[in-house]
Amino acid sequence: MSVPSPASDVARDEAPRRQSRRDTPRGSPAARAWADWKETRRLWRLGVRLGWLDIRLRYRGSALGPFWLTITSALMVASMGVLYSRLFHMQLATYLPFLSLSLTLWSVGLSSLIQESCTCFLEAEAMVRSVQLPLLLYALRVVVRNAIVFAHNIVVPLAVFAIYHVWPGVNALLALPALLLWALDGFAACMVFGSLCARFRDIAPIVGALLQIVFYVTPVIWMPQQLGAKVSYLLYNPFYPLLEIVREPLLGRVPSLQIWGIALAISVVFWLIAVRAFIRARARLVFWI
Repeated sequence: MSVPSPASDVARDEAPRRQSRRDTPRGSPAARAWADWKETRRLWRLGVRLGWLDIRLRYRGSALGPFWLTITSALMVASMGVLYSRLFHMQLATYLPFLSLSLTLWSVGLSSLIQESCTCFLEAEAMVRSVQLPLLLYALRVVVRNAIVFAHNIVVPLAVFAIYHVWPGVNALLALPALLLWALDGFAACMVFGSLCARFRDIAPIVGALLQIVFYVTPVIWMPQQLGAKVSYLLYNPFYPLLEIVREPLLGRVPSLQIWGIALAISVVFWLIAVRAFIRARARLVFWI
């Protein structure tokens, strides 16, 4: 006999006592997916609570909790900054703020969100089978959980900025809509990768391996200017515009309209793929997991 998890207890407390709207959805697969989305919007507070509960359970019994990741990130930034600044013949005061911000945005932003989206539905197997909730609520849970981790890791580049007296000024506010776009793309990633990985378990390690390759071909530990006249080739890397619309404002610069246009186009295409994938997979997800 399985023991209910604390997350299941929270879901039962927050879920309405009446029969869930997801019990017997009628209509086309698209209509059922739309009903799932509407129910997720209605229960968004539960998604936030579940994401926060995941953080509490993950670091239960730890003295520093999630700040262990912050300390690890700080040590990695310090060691890599000294090493690569010498390899690239760059001043530490110029390179370290860029590196600290780039590593944070990549490791606890894009990469972490994509990898956790692969197990979005698989890790919620117990809840899916025991509590009747909209499936997209688990996607919201993953996005909230990663947003919390990102919030307490962003202090590392902020500390580096303070040490070297580098402040982005009011341009940093331009990162807010970009971070919102990241959250929306993370939700879409849960829809498509979560569905695919529920059916094909080999997808998750493949995605992880590909992200390692993308890390080295994306300007994270090296600056785009180092490519010289060939910097325009980076526009063919879909991760570059998404990274730039957040990184540039936090470095005090304004992203170009071209970068924003490409990032929005990538997000729109990605959402179309995600919606299509979720509509086709939604009815089978419970059986796949």
